[in-house]
Amino acid sequence: MTEFEKIVIGKSSIPSLIITVILMIAIPAGCFLSWRGKHKQQTKISYLIAGAIGFILSARVLELGVHYVCILADNPVSRFINGNTWAFVLYGITMAGVFEECGRHIVLKYILKKNRTRENAVLYGIGHGGIEILAVLLPTMILYLVIAILFSQGNVEEAMKQLKITEETAAAALPSVQAAAAFDYGMMTANVIERLFAMALHIGLTVIVYYGVISEKKGFLPLAILLHMLMDTFPALYQRGVVPLWSVEVWAAFWAAVTGFIAARLYQKMKERPMR
Repeated sequence: MTEFEKIVIGKSSIPSLIITVILMIAIPAGCFLSWRGKHKQQTKISYLIAGAIGFILSARVLELGVHYVCILADNPVSRFINGNTWAFVLYGITMAGVFEECGRHIVLKYILKKNRTRENAVLYGIGHGGIEILAVLLPTMILYLVIAILFSQGNVEEAMKQLKITEETAAAALPSVQAAAAFDYGMMTANVIERLFAMALHIGLTVIVYYGVISEKKGFLPLAILLHMLMDTFPALYQRGVVPLWSVEVWAAFWAAVTGFIAARLYQKMKERPMR
């Protein structure tokens, strides 16, 4: 019996994955519709689009390019980072903080020179955090749902055939299949809560970076990078099996609250500017 034949899809896997997929779409859509509906006169869709493109370029193109060299490729640097937990964590949180926050800063300072309102800063953050859900996390949840449905039908060979799992790719595919089988309402809740915290963080960090841009104060970009790094510390430790999942959620809640508090204070300090 192969490892795939031992897999049993939990009773709650499919319904919890369906709800997760729906909520992963609803979170960014709800944030956008709510904010845009409330501040239609002060916002421009270009900021939402810029936030999405900014995330893709900074985090999914440039940062992943560095990851390929430092993590995925086989070289002395990647072997050291992958073989040392603290090096892995420090590298991961630094890259995430630097690339995403510098990307925010560049777009807000040098590209989006018109319609600079504090409401647009929030809209940019919604675009940044929303596309992370839709382009990175949602496809994974959909894949898990497809896996759970196929394996729940009882024909393992047919499921593997439909998923194009071969002998060569079986080892790489097994963790995804196991994750789909084990997915339940608890994991659904954790994923949704984590995304809500992440959306709050992205919006808050955008406001902080934006305030630094319009006030021409250089200290706010490093602050945003530091806050981003701190937020990502426990998730990185969890990836290495150092801390439990519940501690990641508590940590995320704390730093999302700290970032939100700082951002709210800066948001109030910014005077509304007329659209032009």
